[in-house]
Amino acid sequence: MKRKKRLHIAVLYAILILVAIVMIFPFVWSVTASFKTRSQIYSGNPLDLIPNPATLNNYRKALSVLPFHRFLVNSLFLATTVPVISITLASMAAYSFARLQFKGRDFIFMLLLGVMMLPGHVTLIPRYALVRKLGWINRYTALIIPPIFSASLVFNIFFMRQHFLSIPRELEEAALIDGCSPWGVWRNIIMPNSKPAIATIAIIGFKTEWNSFLWPNVVINDFLKMPIQVGLTYLQTNVQSSWDILMAATTLSIIPLIVIFMCFQRYFMAGILTSGLGGR
Repeated sequence: MKRKKRLHIAVLYAILILVAIVMIFPFVWSVTASFKTRSQIYSGNPLDLIPNPATLNNYRKALSVLPFHRFLVNSLFLATTVPVISITLASMAAYSFARLQFKGRDFIFMLLLGVMMLPGHVTLIPRYALVRKLGWINRYTALIIPPIFSASLVFNIFFMRQHFLSIPRELEEAALIDGCSPWGVWRNIIMPNSKPAIATIAIIGFKTEWNSFLWPNVVINDFLKMPIQVGLTYLQTNVQSSWDILMAATTLSIIPLIVIFMCFQRYFMAGILTSGLGGR
C-alpha cells in the first residue's frame, strides 16, 4: 500500500514538473533569444536555448531605437505612486470597516463590494469623458487619479479589512487604554502588524500598473509620457519583424517585476496565507 502511494506521489510530481517546464519554456526562450543574432533566431533550432555567439547588440538597439529609458522611468513612477496612494487610502477605509462602529457600515461595505463586479471596460468611456472634461488628457494626472479610484481600490479595502480582522483586538484595546487615538492605533498598531498584507497588495498593484496598456493608450498621446507597455507597441511598429530587438526590450520590461517579487516574496506568501482568516 505504501509503495503504491509513493508511486502515485512520484507520478504526480513528474506531471507537475512537466507542466512547469512547458509553462516556463517560452519565458526562458524569450530571454535567451534576446542574446541571439537574428540569423540564429530564424535559422537555428527553436528548442536551442544557448546563444552561439551571445551578443548585447539587441539591447543597445532597443535602447537607441526609442527612448526606452523614458518608458521605464514613466512605468516605475506610476507603478510606485499609484500603489502607495492606494494602499494608504485602502488601509484607512479598511480600518474603519474592520474596527470602527458607525451607522450603515455594513451596507456601505456591501455597496463597495458591488463595484468589484463591474468589468473595467464598462467604465472606460465614462472615465475618459470625465478625464477629458477635467482637461487631464495627455497628463500624468490621468494616469494616476483614475487607476487609484478603481475596482482595485475596493479589492485592497476588502483584502486589508480581512487582514485587520485577524489582528487581536487586545493590542488595540491596550493602546486605547494608554491614551492612543484611533489614528494612532492605525499608524502604530495596525499598519506595523500588516506588513504581509501590505506587501501582497504592493506586489499586485505594481504588477497591474506596470502591465497597464489600455487606459494609458487611450489618454496619453505624448511620446515621452508613455509607460513601458505602450512603448513596446511603438517599438514593435518601428522594428517590425526584428524579434531579436523585441525580445531584448521585453526582457528589460520584466526585470523590475522579477526584482520586486523576489524582494517581497516572503511577505507575499505570508499575506496570502493569513489574510481572510479573521472573523467579524
